[in-house]
Amino acid sequence: MSYANPGTRNGLAADAIFLEVFWTRVRSIADEAAKLIIRTSFSTLSSEANDFAVVVTDSCGRSLAENSGSIPSFIGTLPRTVQAALDQIGADQMQPGDVFITNNPWIGTGHLNDVCLVKPIFHDGRLVAFAATAGHVPDIGGKIRSVDSRELFEEGFHIPMMRLLRAGQPDETLLSLIRTNVRTPEQTVGDIWSQVGAVELIANRLGEVLTEYGLAGIDDLANALFERGESAMRRAIERIPDGEYRYAMQTDGFDEMLRFAVTVTVKGSEIECDFSGTSEQQPRAINCVIAYTYAMTVYAIKCLLLPDLPNNEGLFRPIRAVAPEGTIVNPRSPAPVGGRACTGHYVPTLIFGALYAVLPERVMAGAGSPLWIANLSGTRANGKPFAIVLFYNGGMGATAEKDGSSAMSWPSNISPTPIEMAERDAPLFFRYKRLRPGSGGPGRFRGGLGEEICFVSKHHAPLSIVFLTERIHVPAPGLGAGEAGACGEVLINGAAVDSRRPHVLAPGDEVILRTPGGGGYGAAKERNEALQSYDVAHGYTL
Repeated sequence: MSYANPGTRNGLAADAIFLEVFWTRVRSIADEAAKLIIRTSFSTLSSEANDFAVVVTDSCGRSLAENSGSIPSFIGTLPRTVQAALDQIGADQMQPGDVFITNNPWIGTGHLNDVCLVKPIFHDGRLVAFAATAGHVPDIGGKIRSVDSRELFEEGFHIPMMRLLRAGQPDETLLSLIRTNVRTPEQTVGDIWSQVGAVELIANRLGEVLTEYGLAGIDDLANALFERGESAMRRAIERIPDGEYRYAMQTDGFDEMLRFAVTVTVKGSEIECDFSGTSEQQPRAINCVIAYTYAMTVYAIKCLLLPDLPNNEGLFRPIRAVAPEGTIVNPRSPAPVGGRACTGHYVPTLIFGALYAVLPERVMAGAGSPLWIANLSGTRANGKPFAIVLFYNGGMGATAEKDGSSAMSWPSNISPTPIEMAERDAPLFFRYKRLRPGSGGPGRFRGGLGEEICFVSKHHAPLSIVFLTERIHVPAPGLGAGEAGACGEVLINGAAVDSRRPHVLAPGDEVILRTPGGGGYGAAKERNEALQSYDVAHGYTL
């Protein structure tokens, strides 16, 4: 099938049926690239934990499609990474076969552990689109990822925006530098090559689509889809009464608790989320760059207003995120940012809390997130260093219609590490992994339960372990008279420890993690008797 005047406003861009077919084709290409990453990655971070994303943009770096299982934060940051490549390299300096790489937090996903690739896609000699990926690698050097770092330079090997491949030829010097500076050279570089395979697949598949339909490019079609997405979001925003809606809360912090605040301003068909009043940036690695804050902001708004519509640039145009520079949600470089999820994952809860006043039937009580992480490192019997990343989840908050899901990642969309994979890759023995009875906040609808994990070090030598945890002291809040969920706990050999600090496990030491429960929704006295009986029968309550 071909068209004499492809992609013009008076042609295919005005054809709603063709637009849907085209957009579905591009989204399926992104999904195929994601499957390639899962099947070819060297570490479990992509193949098991789903800690990656794939995005296709137009020639200006505006997001057109993403893989359906992508990480919400990445889909908001990757278009900015593409635009940074355009700004720093220049479209006229790009050529077929190029692939660019960076892990700069301010133009990437917010911390050094995520490596981003950008591939310009050419068709008939013209730059027509970009393929971009972001993936969490098992190690990027520096200190093992923790909130204890005091500046960015401690956190690992920093890759500025540069070429990984030039006209199809890899930069072996860069690859050698990466291998030399990380604890897991085979896995880290292997995962990067997996991403290369994904962007190459996108370029090939998109070229086939353009040839099949006789298209010269995709920009006009993308613009038509952006306009439709923007129109849909504006209509959804207009249904919210104009006004300013505020919410504030405290989190664990360090020596002192941290304050999070937001003012959500709805005016006509636009929304602005202003985080003024949030604590200043910290000399610890929980600072969250504005790109990640923005990504979490648009994710929260879209969840509330248009949850079923696939993402593209247009949906996000009516939404703004504003934060004073020098705060934990908009830090200045070189602030430490390795644990930025410990801050960024609170953003949707803040926005939901603010909009509870006008959207009580749609928002969710506080979740037992941010995501919990255990980072382990040591030296194997053969003398080779290793690093392992394990993910665990708390309970989701309850809503006006149902109980929160238990041990579920939100808003990160990351899968917990299966015990079988953890025992295969790390010198650990897991005694159990189970739900935490009574950890969900009481309410008309109960918060989701956290989980309890117990493992023992089977390593022949001391094993370093660093935790990224939240809600140890301040629980997930309820909504509408719902009660807070249970706080989390970290124990080593039966004693509670400061999970903000690195620890060393001796052979045989036991670790117990108890992740937080989600907040409840509505008054507990209004809970349905059948739901109470169900909880008792399944051991969900104490």
